[in-house]
Amino acid sequence: MTAKGHAAPVPAPGCALCATPGDFGPRNLSDPRSGLCPACIAAGKPTRDGLERAVVIVAGQSLAAAEALSLATAAPEELAYHLGAVKRGLRAVLQLLAPVEGTGR
Repeated sequence: MTAKGHAAPVPAPGCALCATPGDFGPRNLSDPRSGLCPACIAAGKPTRDGLERAVVIVAGQSLAAAEALSLATAAPEELAYHLGAVKRGLRAVLQLLAPVEGTGR
C-alpha cells in the first residue's frame, strides 16, 4: 500500500535480468544468480550488481583522468573531451540511483 492509498505494483514473476516469464525463485540479494532464468545463468550474464560496479569503476576512471589534466596547458579539445567524459560518468551514476518503477527501490 502506498501513501496515497493505492496498492503498490507487484513485479510479475519472471527472470530478474531478461524478464523471461516464469517462476525462477525469489530474489535473494546474497545470491547474485537468484531469480534468474537458466538461460541467463548458462550465458553467464552479469547481474545488476555487477553492472552497477562496472559503471561506478568507469565513472571513477573518467573523473581521475579529468582531475589529472592540467588546466593551464590543456588544449580546448582535451578540456571538451574530459568534460564530456565526466558528464557521461555522472549521468550513468545518477541513472543507477534513479528509482526503478515496480521494484520498491
